[in-house]
Amino acid sequence: MADLKMKPVDAVIVGFGWTGAIMAKELTEAGLHVVALERGAYRDTYPDGAYPKTLDELTYLQRWKLFQDMSKTSFTFRHSLNDTALPYRQIGAFKPGEGVGGAGLHWSGQHWRVYPEELRLKSHYEEKYGRKFVPNGMTLQDFGVTYEELEPHFDFVEKMMGTSGQAYRVKGQIVANGVGNPFEANRSDNFPLPPQKTPYTAHLFELAAREVGFHPFQEPSANVAQPYTNQYGCQMGPCNFCGFCSGFACYNYSKASPNVNILPALKQVPLFELRSNCNVLRINLDSSKKKATGVTYVDIKGNNVEQPAALVIASTFAYNNARLFLLSGIGKPYDPKTGQGAVGKNVAYQTMSTVRMFFGPGKNTNGFIGAGGNGVALDDFNADNFDHGPLGFVGGAPVWCNPAGVKPISGIPVPTGTPKWGAQWKTAVKDNYTNTVSFDVHGANMVYADNYLDLDPTYTDSFGQPLLRFTFDWKENDIRMSQYVTGQMQKVAHAMNPKSIQTSVMNIGDHLDLRPYQTTHWAGGVAMGTDRNTSVLNRYLQSWDVHNVFAVGSGVFPVGIGYNPTGLATALAYWSAKAIREQYLKDPRPLVDA
Repeated sequence: MADLKMKPVDAVIVGFGWTGAIMAKELTEAGLHVVALERGAYRDTYPDGAYPKTLDELTYLQRWKLFQDMSKTSFTFRHSLNDTALPYRQIGAFKPGEGVGGAGLHWSGQHWRVYPEELRLKSHYEEKYGRKFVPNGMTLQDFGVTYEELEPHFDFVEKMMGTSGQAYRVKGQIVANGVGNPFEANRSDNFPLPPQKTPYTAHLFELAAREVGFHPFQEPSANVAQPYTNQYGCQMGPCNFCGFCSGFACYNYSKASPNVNILPALKQVPLFELRSNCNVLRINLDSSKKKATGVTYVDIKGNNVEQPAALVIASTFAYNNARLFLLSGIGKPYDPKTGQGAVGKNVAYQTMSTVRMFFGPGKNTNGFIGAGGNGVALDDFNADNFDHGPLGFVGGAPVWCNPAGVKPISGIPVPTGTPKWGAQWKTAVKDNYTNTVSFDVHGANMVYADNYLDLDPTYTDSFGQPLLRFTFDWKENDIRMSQYVTGQMQKVAHAMNPKSIQTSVMNIGDHLDLRPYQTTHWAGGVAMGTDRNTSVLNRYLQSWDVHNVFAVGSGVFPVGIGYNPTGLATALAYWSAKAIREQYLKDPRPLVDA
């Protein structure tokens, strides 16, 4: 029994990051009374990003001020079905956000779209390379939506975020030969702002990449190059390259975030209410189990509160939507032994390797100057921009030199062979802190039958509910892909003529290590698709089983992609909101026949 029962509303949104903010804006514009519930604290640029206190690496990156409180709820992890899962006790390999804005408050600002073939990955590989090319155990699926359908929403998101960049092809015409990304899909419009200035480190990477025959281009960045006002009337100031982006709230209002680009407009809407410190326990269902009646949450005082609603939007961070569905009894849990069920299936991460060049004293690269989304990238080995046939693996990786601002605690690389401490280590830090360049190979992680999510049978959170259990490990396909692309990047590294090169890449047989940071880009668990037997949501992100429940975020991806997920996740949120506004609200029903 709930301690409190609130007045019914038209829609309740669980989680207030990028996708939750988008859904709130869209649904209030449609005239709905919307309540958004965020489990973390209220956060905003002021005071959470106020200068100078936000420029504090120790507090924000080393002590995880804006990240999830692992003492209240976490997850467990194991590499295989034969292992015993143990709890994740402290932030390490990835940094889930908590609080208003979610991970959208502390992200870097790298803003990408997606390649059309990645939206139909299974069909694409089978058509081009044959059905036998995809390895056994790899459970590729198509999204059920095309790039052409999403393109208007990609464009809208770029204008909402004030993304800085340079298009290559607009409306079928090449507009920036030699500057933009020659591999990118067609666009309806250019970016709303020109590219940011290129830091010296990225410039060196660009010159070397061109020298060896690759196609470098300026990264699209949600750190604005100029003063900007978006379509909601929200204002941004030009980035000053302070280097405190990822892990921080931007004190300069230069990095796009839900708090800067949407929330100021929502605050003016009487139909919108945001409640922080509200931890949703479950989505409530009626006796038929086919219709949601609202949600139950625990408020900051410890009360169990029922919030009735005609529509429920699950917009939690990545994998947490899978946990919410499992706790609520929505959909059939995935069973890796039988292959039946879909909730928790097709979880994906991203591979990461790094190539670092040391130039020594005399060549100052000044890596502390940077912006989270800024840099130079190349897509010669992303998606299917290269021939996979003779290589025998699925997937690819973008490569970028992303000078995001080298920090004084975490950003002190030294050449291989340097002692871990002492006078020689101190000398190496002094000689190399401002004299290095690095670039990353950010690879797509494919989906597999034995990588999945379910509820842990042993461990619970502070509310007594089962933790989410990850069963996940690297597979040979993804390691081989990462090794190949990283090997190709040695050409760029040598062309830069450094004193030494340091390469960090996985070897066959390596396991996912949760201790060192890698990336926060998880996907899957509540996959969208066209077959209710293999997906949790239909193409409009509507639950196959409970038609007044929709889910948004990277958890809806049925496969992993090469790029950061934010651009695709936000475009899909607008795509889903459009279907709700134009179809569902007029006639509440399943929008796709099962």
